[in-house]
Amino acid sequence: MENNTEGLAADYRDIIHRLGEDPEREGLANTPERAAKAMEFLTRGYHEDLDSIVNGAIFESSNDEMVVVQDIELYSLCEHHLLPFVGKCHIAYLPNGRVLGLSKCARIADMFARRLQIQESLTRQIAEAVQEVTGAKGVAVVIEAYHMCMMMRGVEKQNSTMKTSVMLGTFRESQATRMEFLTLLNHS
Repeated sequence: MENNTEGLAADYRDIIHRLGEDPEREGLANTPERAAKAMEFLTRGYHEDLDSIVNGAIFESSNDEMVVVQDIELYSLCEHHLLPFVGKCHIAYLPNGRVLGLSKCARIADMFARRLQIQESLTRQIAEAVQEVTGAKGVAVVIEAYHMCMMMRGVEKQNSTMKTSVMLGTFRESQATRMEFLTLLNHS
């Protein structure tokens, strides 16, 4: 990993120079290394896998009622501009004999968010991963996020939020199940 950090730092040094700045001036002298380490942290999801994240935290359960974990903080980088998008992720599933350890929903969301992403793909990746590890009858994921690529540049709209959803299994097939989930989200 050290070699990768050094390479990224050299690239950041070059970018700073190409922007017309002096990468050796006092305020910027250590910026390339800090930026490289920050980028590695922000994209650490590429070096994580679902089995390690879940770490066996799947438990037998007779519960067949909806499980909802909402307001999971989410931080990702837009793959088009490398600018952050931040928001909340809501995950629900209908157990089919197994439940997932509570913190694992947040860890799954983070694993996929810590990659260069578009929100639409991120939503689907989280839903499919929860489905894969739980074997649930259905999974629903809703993400609502602010995109810096839309706020800081381009159209510069400060208050627009993007919402995406993916419904799998029973959440897709049953309007009543889908509405129960959406109602629970709106009553918080």
